[in-house]
Amino acid sequence: MAGNRPIPKQLWKAAALSGMASYLDAGLIVSISVNLAIYRDSYDMGVWMAGAISAIVTGCIAVGSLVGGRLADLFGRRRLYNWDIFCFAFGAVVITLAPDDITLLIGVLVAGLAAGADLPTSLAVVSDAAPSWARGRLVAFTQVMWMLGITVAIFLGFVLSNTGMTGARLITGQLAVAALVTWAMRSRLKLSGAYEDEVDGARGAGGEQAPGGIALRNVWTRAALLPMAATFVFYVTWGLGANTFGQFGTYLLVTVSDASQSLATGINLAFIPIGVLLTIAFVRFADTPWRDRLFYTAATVQILAFVIASLTAGALAGMLVFFVLYQLSNPFAGEANYKVWSQLTLPADTRGTTQGLTYALSRAVYAIAAFFTPALLDHSPSVLLWSITVCMTLAALAGAFIIRVLVPRSTSGGRDRADLRVASTEPRQT
Repeated sequence: MAGNRPIPKQLWKAAALSGMASYLDAGLIVSISVNLAIYRDSYDMGVWMAGAISAIVTGCIAVGSLVGGRLADLFGRRRLYNWDIFCFAFGAVVITLAPDDITLLIGVLVAGLAAGADLPTSLAVVSDAAPSWARGRLVAFTQVMWMLGITVAIFLGFVLSNTGMTGARLITGQLAVAALVTWAMRSRLKLSGAYEDEVDGARGAGGEQAPGGIALRNVWTRAALLPMAATFVFYVTWGLGANTFGQFGTYLLVTVSDASQSLATGINLAFIPIGVLLTIAFVRFADTPWRDRLFYTAATVQILAFVIASLTAGALAGMLVFFVLYQLSNPFAGEANYKVWSQLTLPADTRGTTQGLTYALSRAVYAIAAFFTPALLDHSPSVLLWSITVCMTLAALAGAFIIRVLVPRSTSGGRDRADLRVASTEPRQT
């Protein structure tokens, strides 16, 4: 069975380095969430300024995804893959050392743009390198890195919860260090038959693009638009819930559930191992029919989790039940599915551009929602929670459409050219 074939170690290494985009993306969002109450007190922020910071980080990730995915398809995925991570490190350093809220916003701007650019690019790089029988597992592994980004940020937030701004600086500082290490390791990554070589070969002597997957008009075809629209609907509706709790989970527990900063981060941390272990389990199923079979059950449990949170209006007891059910279901009905479905159903030549568009549009919606979330929580937690419940229901319906209509079409198609590529993390020979 193809889903059980062993994957070469060098491909796992390539997936791990690409997955660092997800680690840093999640780490940035969650670290801002964990530190938000501290920033509010230290910089004397109001609820609108707190919302603005959360909106900017998400909005910048959206713009970065849109621009970065397109630039990667135009000028070479590997080139952007190496340098956007370095720019993220710079932004993380600015956030870490920020003396005031204005400098903090500048750092968030830079880091958010770089994180967004790296998301579609890194997924396209690992997808290009993967044979079709291993693509699901390798792409799904990037979601394990996403969970690790959340885990590390929340763990540090819990351990350092009583250290104020010193702890906040350490939480974002580790992101800068991780980005620099990743940049150094990516510079040694060699992809045999790399996509950039094909791009360069497709360009004429004058540097103009030849038809065949690079031109922007290739995005506006039915083959690209239908899966792009379907994966967007799933990701944007599911992500409104996930992003709200990623950015404001700690904030909600402190301001609505009357938990202390230590208790709020401790609650998040206690349930994270469930999500990590089940995300690893998802990787094992990612190239088998069980990937999509499990989606239906998980999506139902996920909706139930938000119903309970809504019925209890954010009360602490209800939130504890919510976190258990959410961590049990999210790995099998969330971003990991979106990543795998995108790589399976989107045309290979424009994966960077098309997935960049879905990332960008979704993150733009998250940014708008994030700006109003603190004020809405202050006005009525129930309205916010019930709205998210509706979004999760729509995400389940979109996922069912992708499974029933789009995935069967993609698996019955021809062989992907990525079957011919093998990745290597050995250093280049000079």
